[in-house]
Amino acid sequence: MNYFILIIVAIAGVALGMYIARRKANAGFIAKQVEQKAENKEKILAFAQEHGKIQNNDVEKLAGVSNATAERYLDELEKEGKLTQHGTIGQNVFYTAK
Repeated sequence: MNYFILIIVAIAGVALGMYIARRKANAGFIAKQVEQKAENKEKILAFAQEHGKIQNNDVEKLAGVSNATAERYLDELEKEGKLTQHGTIGQNVFYTAK
């Protein structure tokens, strides 16, 4: 009976330890993603200021992200008031720094 309780407590301890370790690992991963996003947005702004304008394809190459992520970055920067969109759809859309 005592061994049975000891085994149950050991299994619960291992499971709890694994759960805590995974939460800490995920928190570090999320923090790294947030930092990378901020760096990418700074690169985008610097490029727009240096070249006068930036397009979706420029963001994809500059940050190494997908088309959808590039659009999200540009939309966020526009909502933050750091970029202005010119055009509505297609390859003629570009952004300039404010």
